[in-house]
Amino acid sequence: MFTWKKGMHAGVSFVLAATLLAGCSGGTNNTPSTNPGNTGASTGNQETGEQEPVSIKMFAGLYNEIPDMNNEYWTEWERMTNSKLDVEWVPSGDLNAKLDLMLASGDLPEVVAYQFNNRPTFLRAIKNGAFWDLTDFLGDMSDYPNLRDNLAEDALKYLSVDGRVYGLPRSRSRIDGGIKIRQDWLEQLDLPVPTTFDEYEETLKQIVDADLDGNGRRDTVGLLYVNDPFAAFQVGFGLFDPTYNDEGGLITPRLTPQGIEMTAWFRSLYEQGLMSQEFAVMKESQAEELFKTNRAASYGRPIWWDYDFEEAMRMSGQEDAKILNLHLQGPAGDAVALETGVAGGFYISKKVPEEKVWRLLDYFELTASQEVSDFSYYGIEGVHYTEEDGQKILTDQGAKEVNTTSKGVGVLTYNKYGKVISASGDKAYNDAKIEQVGHFDEVGKISPNTYTATETWINTWPKYESEFNNMYTKAVVGQITMEEFEAHVDMLNNLPDMKEAYQTMAEAYENFHNQ
Repeated sequence: MFTWKKGMHAGVSFVLAATLLAGCSGGTNNTPSTNPGNTGASTGNQETGEQEPVSIKMFAGLYNEIPDMNNEYWTEWERMTNSKLDVEWVPSGDLNAKLDLMLASGDLPEVVAYQFNNRPTFLRAIKNGAFWDLTDFLGDMSDYPNLRDNLAEDALKYLSVDGRVYGLPRSRSRIDGGIKIRQDWLEQLDLPVPTTFDEYEETLKQIVDADLDGNGRRDTVGLLYVNDPFAAFQVGFGLFDPTYNDEGGLITPRLTPQGIEMTAWFRSLYEQGLMSQEFAVMKESQAEELFKTNRAASYGRPIWWDYDFEEAMRMSGQEDAKILNLHLQGPAGDAVALETGVAGGFYISKKVPEEKVWRLLDYFELTASQEVSDFSYYGIEGVHYTEEDGQKILTDQGAKEVNTTSKGVGVLTYNKYGKVISASGDKAYNDAKIEQVGHFDEVGKISPNTYTATETWINTWPKYESEFNNMYTKAVVGQITMEEFEAHVDMLNNLPDMKEAYQTMAEAYENFHNQ
């Protein structure tokens, strides 16, 4: 056993790995010639001169119904950005598998929109030259004022690999996910709002035991837990605080003492029947359906979905449904996780000719303008939204056409409350939601997994990840003892190649903060 040493600030997040990419074509000489003439798109103006619309073949995530690219929203988007889009919409749950297949075959579209930029197979593709290095194209950013001025702090830094920029950010707010609980159920049972993990556990027990649906069975799910620990719980247990081994290597969070402590807590919840019993095989869509149909008390998902969740709950028979996002205190402090403000990025395939790279950059510069970003949230006035008391509210057509999916083809500006407020909610609803979670930005922590997934780590962790996940599941469901789980973690941490990977991650962590 070695001694654990804790440092300060955020620690390396657990990296989800997949089958390693077996080679990827593409050269490494990415130095572009001087921009042959900015089209004027970088001004953010709707009109982009006399150039023909730029055609773009793109891979992007699907989070709603497949959009009609000829509807009023997309017609206006293409007019504002002087583009013609040909998008392969891939269901969010299939993104990783589909992209891995494309990377292995080398058959990439012109642009890949992908949020898991730290995933090993994707990082390997970048390092093997599958995408353009955009660093020299962007230069001092003077030709791209929207990309320079309208993004989250360190946005391009989070998308860099070995100090070079390969992607343009998918801007999202830092405040994103919340530990949700049914506030109406708390009120119905006269329960106080929990403020600590212990109180939260007791609250789940009270709700599960209450038989709220009156069917005589203890079948209400307490915590809807799906596959991986929700980030807020990890923060509460201190997994985002760096932990070093005796050699000064930065240990991956799930393999720290804090990670073991968190595993034991989930084991206790599972044993008491307070969390989803099928968590290891449950899909996110299944969990969401349980929550929306009043069969679960707590769930960790984006805050801006609260309004739509509540509407679905009311349609399922609970007219007073109301969701509260909790601010809990864990053993290590505030259980609040923040995003970087960058939900992955847009990557340009190296197969795209250099002259077209400039056109694509102009397109993305336009999408980072305030005008296009405002449109992405609300669409066309009188068609997609109306305005009441200074608050834009989506119409029925707006709710159908303006959604998570419709924001997936452009950079957009950084919006602090972009993933807090609902475009379907009125001003009073959104003001109350901001008051509920606005302070998250001051107390939360960010996982630095986007800048500590080194080449050594990419080569090492996939060899052990599947076995670790299996042992973690067995520990939670009680098929092995916690001592057996801890011994497995200790074994992994003492493997020579893991120790080497930890050294490189410590260096990457330090380098990021010294840039």
